[in-house]
Amino acid sequence: MAIKIRLMRKGRRNRPFYRVVATEASAPRDGKFLEILGYYDPIKEPYEFKVDQEKVQKWLDRGAIPTETVKALLKRAGLLSKKAQSSAA
Repeated sequence: MAIKIRLMRKGRRNRPFYRVVATEASAPRDGKFLEILGYYDPIKEPYEFKVDQEKVQKWLDRGAIPTETVKALLKRAGLLSKKAQSSAA
């Protein structure tokens, strides 16, 4: 069972809002998830990205792999350690 940390799209048409979730890799983008870790709002200026550091670290320690977009957001927020960056690549 591969676990991914990825974005789940919410919001209406042309107004995207995303939840950062831990989910099984085989689940659909907006389908079943294991845990909500935070959110990302690209519409606000500057963008708003908030996650629970402890939850993210817990899932990374369990072997969850962040998607490219989530990995970039975590790097910008300073939440992705050097060890996690190399293993997620």
